[in-house]
Amino acid sequence: MRTRTKGIQLAADGERSVDKRYRGERIFERLGKVSQDSAEGWLRERQAAIDAERECELRRGDAQLFAAAAQKYLMECAKRQARSLDTISYHIRILLPYIGKLVLTDVCNESLEAFKDDRDEDGVKPSTINRSLEVVRTVLNRAARVWRSEGRPWLASSPLIEMLDERATRRPPYPISWQQQTVLMMVLPSHLREMVSFAVNTGARDDNVCRLQWSWEREIPELGRSVFVIPAEEFKGKRAHVLILNDIAWKVVEGCRGRHPEFVFVYRRERVKNFDREPAMAYQPIQTMNNTAFQLARETVGLDKMRVHDLRHTFAQRLRDAGVAEEDRALLLGHAIEGMPQHYATATIERLVGEANKASTTRDRTTVLRVVNG
Repeated sequence: MRTRTKGIQLAADGERSVDKRYRGERIFERLGKVSQDSAEGWLRERQAAIDAERECELRRGDAQLFAAAAQKYLMECAKRQARSLDTISYHIRILLPYIGKLVLTDVCNESLEAFKDDRDEDGVKPSTINRSLEVVRTVLNRAARVWRSEGRPWLASSPLIEMLDERATRRPPYPISWQQQTVLMMVLPSHLREMVSFAVNTGARDDNVCRLQWSWEREIPELGRSVFVIPAEEFKGKRAHVLILNDIAWKVVEGCRGRHPEFVFVYRRERVKNFDREPAMAYQPIQTMNNTAFQLARETVGLDKMRVHDLRHTFAQRLRDAGVAEEDRALLLGHAIEGMPQHYATATIERLVGEANKASTTRDRTTVLRVVNG
């Protein structure tokens, strides 16, 4: 049954729906048992959104709003399945109230001052604010260098977006001792214990550990073990990295086989009774080691200063303590050095495995780094 507003229908059971053509586009939605005023409000909002979309379509490239450019960038990220899509979406969402309605030519350092001031007052670190500014810079760079409207770039040139100084608040490294590692392992749940053991014996970053995939594994028959080749798009340096496993890391990987067809490190909620039944949940990948369980374990043993990334620092320090050469440390940690190969000969891998094993032979000793950082 039609209501007082064309396009809004009322069914016998009291549910309302919208079925209307507006500016050449069909608007259809089942709204449920809502009031007529609510249905009309929903329809007005949808029509306003269509009006805004049409307005953006009619704008010249340099007259596009930042919100439209940001949406275009998000669509590109989604199309190429960018790992950081959720993070980019978050930064854009908090930026839009400040610069979303500005045309691209008006987006500059000055237009971002209010955003930076408000984030600073909220206690946000400069490094986090800079991640948002980097998104702005990327959108503007693409508007100047990639996007075209009638053959002309959206922007003649991209303005300089200055980053904040992160050095004053940058957290110093905090490598842990063997004793601290032992007590931490005792309070970690089993799935995190495996991941921490792997990270501290390979120097792999949090995201590479969490997303480590069986398809990246490359067998080395001569050595009776494997390495993992992390693809360039998954590695911080944007180049493929051969992840070398020492004996401890290899044993961890072997214990993970058969749990999940894609990811090495996974988690499921185990049964505490009825053990003969199937598990309540399937194995699922873990988004980050820095979750509530890790933070609770860290606080329990008095390691409040420690971050997940400090596991990487710990591996690096132990390699230095063991006398591993700087070049080999760079290869094991994936640091960029001139002439670094993306794949190694078997003899090189065998040597690097031996060097990585040296990290597990070191002993606790007070270092300058620990004295400085507490």
